[in-house]
Amino acid sequence: MEIKKTPKADLENKKSTWMLVGYVIVLAFMFIAFEWTKRDIKIDMSQAITDLVFEEEIIPITEQPEQVAPPPPEAPSIAETLTIVDDDADVEETTIATSEETNQAVEIKYVPVQVEEEEPEEQTIFEVVEQMPEFPNGGMAGLMQYLSKNIKYPTIAQENGTQGRVTVQFVVNRDGSIVDVKVLRGVDPYLDKEAIRVISTMPKWKPGMQRGKAVRVKYTVPVMFRLQ
Repeated sequence: MEIKKTPKADLENKKSTWMLVGYVIVLAFMFIAFEWTKRDIKIDMSQAITDLVFEEEIIPITEQPEQVAPPPPEAPSIAETLTIVDDDADVEETTIATSEETNQAVEIKYVPVQVEEEEPEEQTIFEVVEQMPEFPNGGMAGLMQYLSKNIKYPTIAQENGTQGRVTVQFVVNRDGSIVDVKVLRGVDPYLDKEAIRVISTMPKWKPGMQRGKAVRVKYTVPVMFRLQ
């Protein structure tokens, strides 16, 4: 006897239909997968930002204790000595009489105050005084003649054609002697040396005077060197 199936139990008839449904579902998933991009992803940053709380470290303030100065030492007490005098002892009393009691006029004497003027020290060197030092023979003209006669032109300076004016400074002592000769502005070492030699060998000058007394004075003289 042959067994026959009912049309409802025959699954071969719906095979093609379920296959098509499966293809449709697979294609739908693939379409959704291709269409899914990052543009659809939204990131919620509302909860990402939070208030930052900085905890401040409180550093305690160190205070140095005040140093109290020790109290000054107490001064030693001085014992007072009382001298008890007997009632019978004779004590001389000093009586001060006023001008009204003596009927004598009071004389007031004026004592003038004498102000002593400070005299200049012997070692003080002046630059300007009441009476300047002077060359003994003819003043400045005599000094120029003395220099022109006593200057010996150095041979090396003549050969090199060196000439010019050498400024020399010196001090005239209270006795008129010449000391501390030096060159303020030189031209050539040989000319400077000759100028110092000539000035140092000068005779004594008439000293400078200040308030009627001879004083030390600083003096400056130009020494000319010219080739003929």
